[in-house]
Order: sequence, then C-alpha cells, then structure tokens
Amino acid sequence: MNNLKSSVKFDEKGLVPVVTQDTKTKEVLMVAYMNEEAFDKTLETGKVHYYSRSRSKLWLKGETSGHFQLVKSIKLDCDGDTILVEAEQIDVACHTGNKTCFFRTMVDGEWKENTEEKPTAAILHEVYNVILDRTVHPKEGSYTNYLFTKGLDKILKKVGEETAEVIIAAKNKSKEEIRYEVSDLMYHLMVLLVERGLTLEDIYGELKGRR
Repeated sequence: MNNLKSSVKFDEKGLVPVVTQDTKTKEVLMVAYMNEEAFDKTLETGKVHYYSRSRSKLWLKGETSGHFQLVKSIKLDCDGDTILVEAEQIDVACHTGNKTCFFRTMVDGEWKENTEEKPTAAILHEVYNVILDRTVHPKEGSYTNYLFTKGLDKILKKVGEETAEVIIAAKNKSKEEIRYEVSDLMYHLMVLLVERGLTLEDIYGELKGRR
C-alpha cells in the first residue's frame, strides 16, 4: 500500500483531487479530495472514502445516506497529482438527489438544470439485473419467468423470431418499428445471456477486442 501511495503527489495540505466516474456509463459523478488515510481506507474497504475540507475529517461516501460508491478501478494521471476512481454508484451521487453533481449545463449563456434524465447504456444493466433477479425471486405472471420455465429452446425460438422482426422492420424503413423490434431483440438476448450464465461485461469485453 505504501508503494502505491508513493506514486501519488499529495499537495502541501496532504490532499489529492479525485474524479469519480460511474463504471457503467462513464458519467462523471463528482469531484472531491483524498488524504492518505482516505486513500488507505478506500483500498482497504473497497468503498470510496474522501477527506472533507469543510469538516476537516475523513468521509465515507454514503455513510449516512447509504449511497455508497463501490470501487471498480483506481487510476492515476500522468503527473501523479489526480486520481480517477471508477465506481458502482448505489442510488445517486449528489446530495441534491441528482445522479451526478454535474446536473447543470450551460445553455445560451445560462445554467440549466437537467430536469429530465436521458436514457443511457445504464438501462441495459437495469434490465439485465431485473432479468437476473427473476431467476432468484420468481414473480407470478412474469413473462421473463415464463421464458425461463419453458427453457432454452423457447428462448432461442424467441430470439430467432425477434431477429426476423428486426429484418422486416428494417425493410419497411420505419425508425419507430426498428426501435421497437430491436428493443425486443435486445431484451430476449439478455434473457439468453442470463440463462447461459453470461454478463453484459462479457459482451463488452468481446466487442472491445473487435475494435
């Protein structure tokens, strides 16, 4: 641990800025500071700790709210004076109730709050997690549980049917129809992934190798 810290350039106050990023969406959640103790605690617990300059004390993110940040990776910039943490954010990051502290955007020379959350790739993980949860907590009337009950052949049949629907929609040149049918296909593909024990990260890794 000391070897890791020796590469970090803490400033004259013993602090280093930390940019924390959502590991799934890559959205910047917040910027804060760590001292050596916060750095050590983060490595030790796997939960992001900061140093609060206003309160002059160690700060476990989520200690009172339950909105913990679970460490997925820690990176150090080329000068060694800024840390980038990729974390799984439990619920929201900002004390205002917004997902990220950066919820205001400059529009026509004014700051506008992002009142409507735009869908991002995180929705894939949300849907995947619901599908996965159905395998542990079956829900009466759930179409997902119906597919799991019918088994792999039924799931594969639906994947084939939805693929055909995508082809037809594309031939019809209807964006709305394509959007709907592709969403159906992606859902059934995620059911297949769960049934076969694969994750979205497995697919991301495969795609990354094809760049």
